[in-house]
Amino acid sequence: MQKEPMTSEVFEKLIALLNELKTAIRPRILIAIEEARQLGDLKENAEYHAAKEDQGNTDKKIAELEDTITKAVIIDPSSLAHDKVSFGSTVKLLDFTNKSEITYKIVSSFDSNPDIGYISFHSPLAKQLLGKEEGDEVHAILPGGKKEFEVLEIKYVK
Repeated sequence: MQKEPMTSEVFEKLIALLNELKTAIRPRILIAIEEARQLGDLKENAEYHAAKEDQGNTDKKIAELEDTITKAVIIDPSSLAHDKVSFGSTVKLLDFTNKSEITYKIVSSFDSNPDIGYISFHSPLAKQLLGKEEGDEVHAILPGGKKEFEVLEIKYVK
């Protein structure tokens, strides 16, 4: 089973979302299905089919969240040394291709947002950065091709 590292804040958000889906959203969908069922012929009942689709999507999301929660490993990144790249590290890299500097923070899958420099612990680049130290060169095989970086700085930023 693949573990899913996350902060306690992310874990609490997932628990809250799961509870909302189970106790508020899914019951509303079941009511909508019952109300649509009373409108008659189910073959041509758009409200019924939309509500059933919502039910399927919600049930899928509930199952995904339950699975993720069982895999969760709560980590406090501030308690880690960050002398090597690890969960929660902010890493400044030199991209050898265009001689530019780029900064990434290694976060959980749920906090991932590459547009702001937050990359998932499970992303191809993060996997290849983990355990690296300042000064190390990284020959990363990424979906867009091979890239070479130098690790310029590793630190923890809340």
